[in-house]
Amino acid sequence: MAIITISREMGSGGIPIVQQVAEELGYALIDGDVLRNAAEDYDLTQDALQQIDEKPPVFIENLDRQIELNMSRIQLIVLEQALQGDVVIYGRGGQDLLSEITSVFRVRIIAPFEERVERWAEREWIDPDLARSLVRKSDQQRAGFIKYYFDRNWTNPIEYDMVINTTRVSNEMAVKLIIEAIKDPYLTEKANTCKTKVQDLIIQKKIQIARLDDERIKDIWFNIGVVDCHVTLSGHVYSESERQAVIDNATEVEGVTGVTDNLKIINY
Repeated sequence: MAIITISREMGSGGIPIVQQVAEELGYALIDGDVLRNAAEDYDLTQDALQQIDEKPPVFIENLDRQIELNMSRIQLIVLEQALQGDVVIYGRGGQDLLSEITSVFRVRIIAPFEERVERWAEREWIDPDLARSLVRKSDQQRAGFIKYYFDRNWTNPIEYDMVINTTRVSNEMAVKLIIEAIKDPYLTEKANTCKTKVQDLIIQKKIQIARLDDERIKDIWFNIGVVDCHVTLSGHVYSESERQAVIDNATEVEGVTGVTDNLKIINY
């Protein structure tokens, strides 16, 4: 059950590398097209997808819960695709969603800022000043997205198994390096334990979606742990009725084998 995640900077040349890796390995590519095609099945509109995909929240209270709900739906699409195995996840915080999965191979594609600006201007046939603005905006949005949802600095090289600078390495060599790297016995030996953990992540995400979509639950001050399909709820809620809503949401998710309720009721 091989999973490759590839993070990229705008203009770094990540797209052709990702596509070629997936094609040569015969892996499914999870990218924006996959999300758009699956959106309707996950109660996502195309407008909502465009608004939130790889972007930080707007920090407007009455909108952020809906944004987090839709973001969780996007993450569920990625997780359910990842469960099939032999996939390349392009962006979308894939490596962070699967941070507990030791058999995931995490790649980052980079290039110097001005080089990326020049490439983007040539690719899109636009003015270099506009390209510079777009690349900078993309960097800020993606950095904010990763920092907010996963509390991580997306430029930190220690978070990746391989970092490829496309001004120093050709696309062909980049593809070859990635394909050779995933043959490492350390990764293949751990692949067998991957599926169960991904299933647990899917259950956890479905419960998160249910609680965000449940008007009976006012604030989110509790945690959801899932191990071998068993759910443990911890933290606090405001009332017995809210506690029951949380438990109902957990028990109704397909695949849950049991629920341990460690919730505390705290009245403010």
